[in-house]
Amino acid sequence: MVRLLTILGAMVWASFGAAQDTALQRLDTGEAGRDWGAVGRLEIDGRGFCTGALIAPDLVLTAAHCLYDKANGAAYDVKRIEFRAGWRNGRAEAYRSVRRAVVHPKYAYSGAATLENVQNDLALLELHHPIRNTRIAPFETTGGLRKGSKIGVVSYAVGRDAAPSFQKVCQVMGRQRGVHVLSCNIDFGSSGAPVFVFEDGTVRVASVVAAKAEVRGSKVALGAVLDHTLPELFAEHGRTASPSGGFGSLQDRNSTGAKFVRP
Repeated sequence: MVRLLTILGAMVWASFGAAQDTALQRLDTGEAGRDWGAVGRLEIDGRGFCTGALIAPDLVLTAAHCLYDKANGAAYDVKRIEFRAGWRNGRAEAYRSVRRAVVHPKYAYSGAATLENVQNDLALLELHHPIRNTRIAPFETTGGLRKGSKIGVVSYAVGRDAAPSFQKVCQVMGRQRGVHVLSCNIDFGSSGAPVFVFEDGTVRVASVVAAKAEVRGSKVALGAVLDHTLPELFAEHGRTASPSGGFGSLQDRNSTGAKFVRP
């Protein structure tokens, strides 16, 4: 665990410390998981797992650090990474191998979760074959999260890896240099999980879980901001834009001490 300075101000933490986030809901039936089939478990070389979300029929958005062996810093062979869409209780809605992985151009794996790495901790996984399934609709992406925005997260994690869990309501506590500080309940295995915003009847991915943290002794999550980094990632991939288009701007930057680790 390393130390990250200048995340949240004392006034911000005080104002959100008593916020009422919802509990995790286990999506272990077909009915419960009906709208979330595009979230899946990423099986990493038989050594672990992360969470990812389909944002195009052939593209999964996840955290870049999931693609590296933390023991030696080497990149995993993409041929040994599999996306299991809607994985629950030993079965998935779709299984796809990965043809190509593209990491954000400003991300450099170091084994330490530095501020610069967290804000650029994004990767696109291009699948060998698109997922075209009426039960699995890719999510749109967006930006524009602000302090106090109501959000939700669907993720896998250690102790709840057999099915995804949905936290319907958590919130943005602040932002610092391309990193969202979130009140969401995440743990190891949640890396790459989509952070959703619910607007106008549409569910969009607005951030990606990159680390878990402690602020003044309380657990929070850190998410990579998508406003600028996702278009840069698509440019690196060779596509001109995200499938869902533009991004808004973020505000409200505040600061205090925090320490964090990769989930």
